[in-house]
Amino acid sequence: MTKEEAKARVEELKALLKKANEAYYQDAKPFMSDKDFDESLKELEALEHAYGLVTEDSPTQRVGGEVSSEFETVVHPVPLLSLDNTYNEQELKDFDGRVQRILGHTDYDYLVELKFDGASIRLRYENGQLTLGATRGTGQQGDDITRNLKTVTDIPLSLKGTFPAVVEVRGEAYMEQEAFARMNNRREEEGLSVFANPRNSTAGSLKMQDPKAVAQRPIRFFAFDLLFEPENEEITQWDKVQLLKEFGLPDNEYPRVCSSIDEVLNSIHEFDQLRHSLPYETDGVVIKVNQTNLRDQLGSTSKFPRWAIAYKFEAEQAQTVINDISLQVGRLGTITPVAELEPVLLAGTTVKRASLHNEEEIHRKDIRIGDTVLVEKAGEIIPQVVEVIHPDRKNRSEVFVFPTNCPACNTKLIKYEGEVAWRCVNPLCPPQVRIKIEHFAARDALDIEGLGESVVDQLVTEGLINNYADLYDLKVDQIVPLERMAEKSAQNLVSGIEKSKEQPFERVLYALGIRFVGKTVAKDLAKAFKTLEALKTASEEELLAVDSIGPRIAASVIEFFGNPINQELVDRLLNAGLQFETEEVELASAVLEGKTVVLTGTLPTLSRKEASELIEKHGGKTSSSVSKKTDYVLAGESAGSKLTKAQNLEIAIWSEEEFLQFIGE
Repeated sequence: MTKEEAKARVEELKALLKKANEAYYQDAKPFMSDKDFDESLKELEALEHAYGLVTEDSPTQRVGGEVSSEFETVVHPVPLLSLDNTYNEQELKDFDGRVQRILGHTDYDYLVELKFDGASIRLRYENGQLTLGATRGTGQQGDDITRNLKTVTDIPLSLKGTFPAVVEVRGEAYMEQEAFARMNNRREEEGLSVFANPRNSTAGSLKMQDPKAVAQRPIRFFAFDLLFEPENEEITQWDKVQLLKEFGLPDNEYPRVCSSIDEVLNSIHEFDQLRHSLPYETDGVVIKVNQTNLRDQLGSTSKFPRWAIAYKFEAEQAQTVINDISLQVGRLGTITPVAELEPVLLAGTTVKRASLHNEEEIHRKDIRIGDTVLVEKAGEIIPQVVEVIHPDRKNRSEVFVFPTNCPACNTKLIKYEGEVAWRCVNPLCPPQVRIKIEHFAARDALDIEGLGESVVDQLVTEGLINNYADLYDLKVDQIVPLERMAEKSAQNLVSGIEKSKEQPFERVLYALGIRFVGKTVAKDLAKAFKTLEALKTASEEELLAVDSIGPRIAASVIEFFGNPINQELVDRLLNAGLQFETEEVELASAVLEGKTVVLTGTLPTLSRKEASELIEKHGGKTSSSVSKKTDYVLAGESAGSKLTKAQNLEIAIWSEEEFLQFIGE
């Protein structure tokens, strides 16, 4: 793989994982299995390190979701790190081997407990009273949902027994399967949409704005960890489990201490059998070093603690029949075949559809209408067809033939070189229009508050908009008659659309939905070309001269601006007043002109974003990897391998204080 190909693949993976994180953490509508997510994340991490493509906005550099704009943001004093996942026993043994090597002894044991399929929650008690309840969010900061969590009857408003002045509790909010089914039945009777699974419902419910509505949802809670101020280093994880009970916090009844990795594996096998009889969903087991005083020595990566790991259970499987194969059209015109199944109960939910991914996948597995197939929920979320049962039987239907035209708009489908997906390239294809408008209005794009999926659907259905440029022609009186709309909400939507005109050029570029142009590429293009006119008329050679741009991205940009429909849409956005120019930032000095600085570790007072802005403000640029071209390394606490490499290359290394002195700030 060339570096240009690696760059393109990295951008694809970053966009996919970012979308998956947002779907999982913000929208509670996951579309990707845990296993597929982990494999994609590992591929991204390998490519970034192999080709020096690590950036601050990469999913490999963060824990998980974003913070909702609808709740106050709180900073977690101790980060809520996610856990590294494994799906096989050998990787667990490798984990145990790493623990032994780091500690240099075997004088430790493990606490093994069920991994709940719910929403991670942080609680804070001061003098025994509940003062804060928050989501995990990014791991560094989350949403303050205290009012909503106070409606969950499992969560005590005050602690029992003798407790420290400050107690931090980590736990999981969840729904029991029967309660979830009853709730869905009621919603169906009321003509409301039903939830996909208990995890989605829990996460979505906790983000509702009305605590009274949250109280109507059957949300439960398990606590699994305690943190104290100051921390008692002599306490074990098992001791914490006992304290949870003493404090009146609900804990799961199944944790156990294992003295060896073999005992851990035996416990996992028992839990794998037990889970089918539990009233709630569990997707695996968490293994933690029991002695908390060893955790500092074991440390953590930027994403995962080295003293804990999650083992995920194998996905459940079932047999059913494919009644038909339908086709879905995605935002970028990708045509995805979907198996319409005879309904079957799988992992606690009724499965009616399963993605077949693409034409090649159908032919590789020789999937045909009428076949009996084995389906599973990968990561217990996304149904997929594993294989055909008895593919050699007589009287099978004909081999599935992929259509040559779009099922939605009848435009001729195309397949780009080196890709397996068929695409519709008509910008006005109805399904694409809806999804493109949603992307245009998304938080990372133009951040138009109130323009969610349901509102977009109404606006398109009623013929008020046919593309994202139409948004800027909307009037309040056109919106008021829509379902669940009123004068105030209509005015708020129009105000949100108007406010989006203030978003910078790089965000507008990202919002346009150009294939392969994610946030980072959009920022680089805006910085390199400064104006829309310069970008529209850029040649392939000029585009390739930008560091992050490879042949596929360059071709996609040229194709986008070469399409007459896109040209008209962009012209309308320009006339509406959107920002299509990069504001020139006046440099504070030129002391770093032509210099490349690499940031590593945690700085005492500056965030990475603040440090990067200061470097650029004084004429320099930042890079994600250390090389012979690096001029300086700005290193903080836990600097890691970048610092080591810089020392080996004899590159100048700054502390934050030395950096600030150098630039005169």
